[in-house]
This record gives sequence, C-alpha cells and structure tokens, in this order.
Amino acid sequence: MESTSRSTTPASFATPLATHGLDPSGAVHWNLSAEELHQRAVERGEAQLTAHKVLLATTGERTGRSPNDRFIIDEPGLADTVWWGKVNKPTSRSVFEGLLAKVQKHLDEADELFVKDAHCGADSNYAMPVRLVTEKAWHAAFMHNMFVRSEPTDLVDHVPTYTILHAPELLADPKIDGTYSDAFVILALDRGLVIIGGTHYAGEIKKAIFTIMNHILPAKGLLPMHCSANTDGTDSALFFGLSGTGKTTLSADPDRALVGDDEHGWSFDGVFNFEGGCYAKLIGLSEEDEPEIYATTRMPGTILENVILDAEGVPDFDNGTLTQNTRGSYPIEAIENRTADSTAGHPKNVVFLTCDAFGVLPPLSRLTPEQAAYHFMSGYTAKVAGTEVGIDEPEATFSTCFGAPFMPRHPSVYADLLSKKVSEHNATCWLINTGWIAGGYGESSRIKIRWTRALLNAALRGDLDDVVFVEDERFGFAVPTECAGVPTEILQPRETWSDTKRYDNVANLLAQMFIENFEQYEEGCSEEVLASAPRVLE
Repeated sequence: MESTSRSTTPASFATPLATHGLDPSGAVHWNLSAEELHQRAVERGEAQLTAHKVLLATTGERTGRSPNDRFIIDEPGLADTVWWGKVNKPTSRSVFEGLLAKVQKHLDEADELFVKDAHCGADSNYAMPVRLVTEKAWHAAFMHNMFVRSEPTDLVDHVPTYTILHAPELLADPKIDGTYSDAFVILALDRGLVIIGGTHYAGEIKKAIFTIMNHILPAKGLLPMHCSANTDGTDSALFFGLSGTGKTTLSADPDRALVGDDEHGWSFDGVFNFEGGCYAKLIGLSEEDEPEIYATTRMPGTILENVILDAEGVPDFDNGTLTQNTRGSYPIEAIENRTADSTAGHPKNVVFLTCDAFGVLPPLSRLTPEQAAYHFMSGYTAKVAGTEVGIDEPEATFSTCFGAPFMPRHPSVYADLLSKKVSEHNATCWLINTGWIAGGYGESSRIKIRWTRALLNAALRGDLDDVVFVEDERFGFAVPTECAGVPTEILQPRETWSDTKRYDNVANLLAQMFIENFEQYEEGCSEEVLASAPRVLE
C-alpha cells in the first residue's frame, strides 16, 4: 500500500505508483521540499553537511556516467529512428522486462521511497512531465534541483510522460540479466519508462531524460542541444562543448543573464532551458575566476558530489582524490543574474567550445555556416594525461553534436536543424579553444580564463566586426589578428611554439584525426560541408 509523510493529498490520486507496477510496503514520500529531502538524506546517512550547511554526497565507485551500461530497447515505435551503434546500444524486451521486475521488487521492499514530480522544459508549449521514484532522499533532492519545479497545486494532476524507476542499491548480474556490468540504464521509449540500477551517480537521472527529449523534439522541428545559453536581454548566445570545456563557466557572465548551463531547445520562438537548475563541474573552482558558481557552493539547497572537505568541513575544490568529476547541483534561482523564465530570443551567436590539449587551434576563430556544420558534427575536444588511467599523451575525443552519448538520432538530423536555424536567424558561429597553445599540454599553461572571456565578449558585442581576420591555412577558419585585453601573439598558435616544425607535425596529426573521424558522416553531407574539412599540409 502507499503511504505519505505529508498531510496534503499526494499526487498519487492522479498517477498512482501502481501505474508503474509498484506496490511498496514502506513509506512513500511524495514531493517533499528541498529542505525536507536534505534533512532526511542526512538522517538516513546518505549524505553529510559541509561547514556551510550544504549537502555533500559521495557516489562510490561510479563517479561519472557509465556509457557502456546504457541501452535503449529495440522494439517497434520510436526506436525505429534510433541511430544504433557504439553510443546507442540496443537491448531486447526480454532483458528490459527481467530487470524491470527486479527493480520493481527492490523498490517495493525499500523501507522508504521518495517520489519527485517535475517537468523537463521551461517553455510550457514543449514541457514534458516527468517523475522520479527512488530509494534515496538525496537523489530526489537532485531531481528537485535539476528539473523545472511545478506549483504544489499542479502536482495533484501531474501525469508523467516518462518515469524513472531508480534503484542505485540494486546490482545486476551480467551473466543472468544481459547487462554489461552490475550497473544499468535502460530507456523504454514507447513505454514511458527508464530504469536505473547499480550506480549512485546522479547525472544519469538528468541525462536519461535529456536523451529522450533529444529523440522526440526533432520530429517537431525543434533542435535539442547540449549547450549553455545566456542573453543580454536582446540577443542570446549558445555555448556548445563537452565536459570541462567551459560551458558553465563562460555562460555565467555578470553582464549577461543566464538562461541555463547545459541543456536547451531551439524552438520557433527562441531558446528555452530544459532544466530548473545547474550541474557544474567543480574541480579547480575558484572564487576569483567563477564567483557566481563559487557562491552556490555556500548556499543551502546546493548538493555537492564527491567533493573533499578540509578539517573544518570546507570544500577543497583542488582535491580530486575521489574524482576529477566533482560536481555541484543547484537550482537556477541560486544564480542572481538569470532570465526570469529560463527562455530567451533567437541566438545571434553560436559558440563551439573545445579544450585542445594539442595546442593547435586558435583561442578564437570565426566559422562559415558550412564549417559550423562540420565542427558541430565533429564535436572535438581532447583528454589530457592524468585525467584517466592509461592516458599518457593528449587524446583527441570526438563527440558528435558535442553530446553524442545523448543523441539517439543520426547526427545529420541535428546538424541540418542547426544549419537551418543559423541561416534563418543570421547567427554568427565561433570556435573557441579553452585549452592550450605554446606547445600544448605539458609545455605550457591552459589559456587564461580572462583572455577567453575577453575574446568571447568582444565577439558577442560585435567588437571584432572591424578587426582584420586571416585564414588559417590548415583549418580554413578566420582568425582575428587583435583583440583588446588579449596578447596578440597568442591569437596565432603557430607563433607561440618555439619549434614551428613540430607545430606543423602536431597540427597535421590533429587535422588527420578530424578527417578520419568525419568519414562516418560523409554520406549525405553536402559538398560544401565536406570541403570544410581541414587539410594535411606538406
């Protein structure tokens, strides 16, 4: 039977847990406030409080997403348009149904369950009702932060389109259950269900729903995007980039209102945030460089993940003992300078962020529409030595649309939508390298954030319109020759290398990596996009 810790009528009257095949024996807590969830998380030993009364949870062995453990059911319906491969891996109905039964039994036997109802999408025209049913109070608090919060009166009639059944303590047996490991994330697109087990990493919750939005919105003519966004009140800007390239950092600008830091849709009216919060990477966080994000780590309501505390209970953001992927989840209201409704007009600037550890790409380049399509489909960044076991040299990473793990359709679907919208709204596209120059990783320091901000702000304000640009002979994009507040010599990376011959060799290596990666997308691409590929020079 269902019970509730609240005196108000639970939302179960609209959509009871029996709808999800659940008949819990323990207490069911419906839509508790953030304060109540944080308190219960501490009381239950799931998390602790920092010196600033901020919730801190650890996720155990899995401190990031488990891409090898995510599957989509291959069955008739929405899955017919999934681009199957290494990222979108199929599983069978029988595997899903077997694990679903185990998840339902596990949740039914839990001492307590926490239900959190919310929406994905700040634009009411496209908002999708979602639900989380979990055995952990802190995961329900994460759901509260990360999705669009509904008015309490609306929750009584909440009917989720997709529900996540979340059982982090339940471990799968690969030999019996047909999984890759003891963790699993399975999306049942036509059943309105996601099941998650064997992992405490909270990011799996938001990314599962993000993946679903990425699948259903293109059919409606909307572009779902793994990007951050901000606006000056008139013009908005988009920031695409993989983890660690600066999406959250660069979109949190005191002179521009934040729309959101990670997931958005580009509709016929403009852009809208999918989320109700931010999920910032915190390793190396400093108050000087990122004051707004730093301030959230002192605000009750924020959830820190895998952060190490000092003897006084204060977070040490330079300590990566548990993981380099330390995180902070906070409601978007924690950022004072934000749009009131998490929406903005059509973008006038589209920015692709890359952390180039090879030291080859310029700090800023202007792209033609065809180059933008090429780099959007490429989604390049680089991992560096020390961040993962086995990486001794910079390693190129290509993630189509800057979010391959969350893009169920063929990349050309998203690239075509981006090109169409960029053309319709006359947006300018930029490529910004937030990584290294002057010999690359191990030879120099990462480009200073203040230089990157100066370049970005100049681009967004139009200050570069009258600046002379030169064409990069290898990559073809246009590079400015000057920018106020930025040393001129860093704008052309080749000039920062003491050994230009070595630069040419490394640059050719990276260009060849781009070319080889793009071979998988060549079929169906226009000649203009294909011609935007870099060249290997003699």
